[in-house]
Amino acid sequence: MKKNYVSNSRESVRMFKNDFLEGLSKIHFSVPLFIFGPAIVFFIYKAISHNISPAAFIGFFILGIFVWTATEYVLHRYLFHFVPKSEWGLRLHFIFHGVHHDYPRDSKRLVMVPSVSIPLAALFYFLFSLFLSDVNLYAFFPGFILGYLVYDMTHYAIHHANFKSSFWKKIKQHHMLHHYDDPTKGYGVSSVLWDKILDSDFPKKK
Repeated sequence: MKKNYVSNSRESVRMFKNDFLEGLSKIHFSVPLFIFGPAIVFFIYKAISHNISPAAFIGFFILGIFVWTATEYVLHRYLFHFVPKSEWGLRLHFIFHGVHHDYPRDSKRLVMVPSVSIPLAALFYFLFSLFLSDVNLYAFFPGFILGYLVYDMTHYAIHHANFKSSFWKKIKQHHMLHHYDDPTKGYGVSSVLWDKILDSDFPKKK
């Protein structure tokens, strides 16, 4: 069987000669919590201050989480796993996702770095603002961000934690198969929902 990784070490391989860029490419797994946790609280406060009804808040908040699951799948399958042909394109692919497949247990490159996650969050906020009123967006977006945080923390835990729960063991197994068996399947990280819907799940062993 073809080996789909370079090293299983927790250590980080150097990607940039420039120390500043190298530093930007690494992050402690807890950093997204400190950046986006307060953002969730802020948007919830904004929604409440605009007198949104409890039913509307809950509905849009849950919708935000659901939309994140689809976003996670689409980004992973169609952006992170798009392999360009040009040399610079391949370099970008390695920086954004290839390095994770080559060094899947690198503890500093498992969650999204702020230099990527913050601009992406701003972009998604702008896109959603085209379709949602301000008050509904204030309820929807914290759900979307929470979905992202669950994804990031789940991804780190999958690679570095030993689960006792059968549910989390299945989530981990799903992602491990993506890394070590077939990277063309199993694009969901925090959920297997879209893999099942879009026929990219792993076949069940008979």
